[in-house]
Amino acid sequence: MDQDADPSGIPPVACASEDLLPNAENLAGKLATSCLGVTACKHIDTAPLVLFLDDRGLSLQATGRKAPGPVRAEFVSGKAGYRLAHGGGTGQLIARAIGLKRTHETLHILDATAGLGQDAFVLAGLGHQVTLLERSPVIHALLADGLARAAADEATAPVVARMKLIQADSIGWLQERARQPVAHVVYLDPMFPHRDKAALVKKEMQLFRPVVGDDPDATELLEAALACARYRVVVKRSRRAPAIEGVAPGLKLEGKSSRYDIYPLRALPSS
Repeated sequence: MDQDADPSGIPPVACASEDLLPNAENLAGKLATSCLGVTACKHIDTAPLVLFLDDRGLSLQATGRKAPGPVRAEFVSGKAGYRLAHGGGTGQLIARAIGLKRTHETLHILDATAGLGQDAFVLAGLGHQVTLLERSPVIHALLADGLARAAADEATAPVVARMKLIQADSIGWLQERARQPVAHVVYLDPMFPHRDKAALVKKEMQLFRPVVGDDPDATELLEAALACARYRVVVKRSRRAPAIEGVAPGLKLEGKSSRYDIYPLRALPSS
């Protein structure tokens, strides 16, 4: 094992400048991993991945000279910022799957597999309260950083104010609250083993899979979600992927590359 590799699987932390070093050291301490100090990712040869702090925030970065670019939780610019400035995602298939066109009430949505928070940001941008659960400490750190930067921006701050991030294993968190309607809708987007080459094209997946792995406990997660949702559970899947084993979805909405399996429990309020 390389001297800077951590047995927990959490990448080391590095930063781009001396003024960011205290923040890098603090993050490394929280994650119980090593801090490589001020360096460039292309110069790191002791770890395949690094959490990197620069003036754009925290990112997950592959190391080496020919590594792909960084992955970060971004809400102010990029796709999330553009979508917010052009309608907020009212035409997104996820809005239909959650049931936002069926009710005028503000919903509390639990995103139990938050990832980089893009879907949660769409839902919060449409005016709903969203609780985000993320069990990976690495992804949680990226998401917390992205939300903090968005909270400091005038355009995105009102949206982030409707988002609450919790680091927790979703199955345990939900099971502790079994038979309690902890949210109107529970949303799941588990990581599944890839069965096709195209699925690995996305840079995020290339970097995330070594960190978070697959979700072999998706069936247990769905069962826990069904015990805690008031109106429905929605599961995002690759369009050609099978549904999660167990109870069959009551409805499916298909897009070009993804599909939403919907498990209705009771009708959404119409007013």
